[in-house]
Amino acid sequence: MVIGVCTIELRLPAAGSLKDKRRIVKSLTSQVRDKFNVSIAEVDFHDVWGTAEIGVTCVSTDGGHAHAMLSNVVKAIENRRLDFILTDYSIEIW
Repeated sequence: MVIGVCTIELRLPAAGSLKDKRRIVKSLTSQVRDKFNVSIAEVDFHDVWGTAEIGVTCVSTDGGHAHAMLSNVVKAIENRRLDFILTDYSIEIW
């Protein structure tokens, strides 16, 4: 069993409040979860309205497949919308 973990940092210039931020993050996490069948949640910067850190995990039998899946998630997030900007990400495979 291989576990893939990806942390994604987002900047949210369109969010003028925590309520706006939560709406954007909730929409993003729901769409990614439905499209890729991964676990995804906000993991840091909970009370900072201009920044969010998202954690994505997947389980696979092959490390290459797990890495490819998480890379596809990152690409989909980068190309998704204009109300946030992906500033950094990292992928770890265990």
